[in-house]
Amino acid sequence: MKYPIGIQGFEKIRKEGYVYVDKTAYVYKMVTEGNYYFLSRPRRFGKSLMISTLEAYFKGKKELFEGLAIAEMEKDWKVYPVLHLDLNTEKYSDLAALNGILDVALANWEGLYGKSSVEKTISSRFMGVIRRAYEKTGMRVVILVDEYDKPMLQAIGNEALQTEYRNTLKAFYGALKTCDPYIQFAFLTGVTKFGKVSVFSDLNNLNDLSMDRRYTGICGITETELPLYFDESVKLLAEQNEMKEEECYAQLKYMYDGYHFSPNTEGVYNPFSVLNTFLKRTFGMYWFETGTPTFLVELLKKHKYSLEKMEQVQTTADVLNSIDSMSDNPIPVIYQAGYLTITGYDARFKLYKLGFPNKEVEEGFMQYLLPFYCSYSSVDAPFQVSQFVREVEAGDTESFLLRLKSFFADTPYELVKDLENHYQNVLFILFKLCGFYVKAEYHTSAGRIDMVLETDQYVYVMEFKLDGSAEEAMEQIERKDYPLPFVANGKQLVKIGLNFSNETRNIDKWIVA
Repeated sequence: MKYPIGIQGFEKIRKEGYVYVDKTAYVYKMVTEGNYYFLSRPRRFGKSLMISTLEAYFKGKKELFEGLAIAEMEKDWKVYPVLHLDLNTEKYSDLAALNGILDVALANWEGLYGKSSVEKTISSRFMGVIRRAYEKTGMRVVILVDEYDKPMLQAIGNEALQTEYRNTLKAFYGALKTCDPYIQFAFLTGVTKFGKVSVFSDLNNLNDLSMDRRYTGICGITETELPLYFDESVKLLAEQNEMKEEECYAQLKYMYDGYHFSPNTEGVYNPFSVLNTFLKRTFGMYWFETGTPTFLVELLKKHKYSLEKMEQVQTTADVLNSIDSMSDNPIPVIYQAGYLTITGYDARFKLYKLGFPNKEVEEGFMQYLLPFYCSYSSVDAPFQVSQFVREVEAGDTESFLLRLKSFFADTPYELVKDLENHYQNVLFILFKLCGFYVKAEYHTSAGRIDMVLETDQYVYVMEFKLDGSAEEAMEQIERKDYPLPFVANGKQLVKIGLNFSNETRNIDKWIVA
């Protein structure tokens, strides 16, 4: 079986025999039920392939769709003029970069459909192209925009540049509304949806499919599709890893499933990671290894976000569906980028509960965050975590406490006013990572962090104080009888009280009992 990893062209996939998960029923539903659509999905989820599929359909390439769902639905196969704009190919360091890529696209279209000397601005040229394409072909125009938000995302944190990008794109996309009589269909994709004074404020006729339960499986691989298209691949993967097939399916689900773009819908697997796993027959962090935008970390740090809140987020659809670049809430960006997903819904209050979709995202995100919060580099941090876990498992209390202290070494002086938040975030990341290898529990209340690490032989009950004393921490463990739930399990119980000092910006003392 040939896996289309990194291949975003529908025609190439079909002609060269790559496996294709049939999404054409969604295409037919869109084109017969409406005209203007927007779809937000995480990177490498198949948005570009959907754009390419729509392009092939509207160009009337009937032969490419033989054997697919739409072949039984579509009878006419008309040919339309298609204007396809891909904004994913440029690094947008300034407004000139955006204007440059728009100018190239417009020049190409003007070469096909003609140009007018009176059209000077980006938006007027775009309107002119749309009108002339309609007049020249006699068919209304199809407009496909891939990664519409790439310039905006790269300018997060730079409000002046964002304003320039927003004004340019707002005028450009506004042409779609002005030219409605000449347009048959428009489909825009992106990772995020910017709200408020946004590029969409004038384009209010877009049907947003991002949280529409009817389209939850439009990109990615659903739980139904996995065995339907990849049963043989699962057998080979199971054989290679000396697993039973049901164990292999369970591991795939644990690693890569769990995306829900609407409450109570079928889970969606990350297609990039699944295809790479089948190709290499090894479970890996494939999606995460392709790069995590640093702007996500900058948002978290800029707004002093408590990372533990990420597991307890409840919010509204309005918040999830729109990003306000002036907001101090990083959650909409993190959700739309695919690092959080919908895990529950409170219908009474219309609140969505968010959480990590799967192990790849949770562990990968924690590994990525740690070097930004501690003294170790991205190269050294994973090794230090592995050593920490080994020392915990071996009962080497002194060594793992010294190593824990090293994670806080060289805390930047500018964090002095926010040390409590910094300590909590480092501990949250570290113990999250430990939780993939040993059982870890943590509870935060009023700035005091209680943690439990449980291995095959040991149970560590830990209490942390800030500018208190290790003795106070130990006294609280005893007074509140934290070890009680673990007394009967037969494991060796270790109680640890630690104190953080504002003055030293690190752990200054611990007591072990």
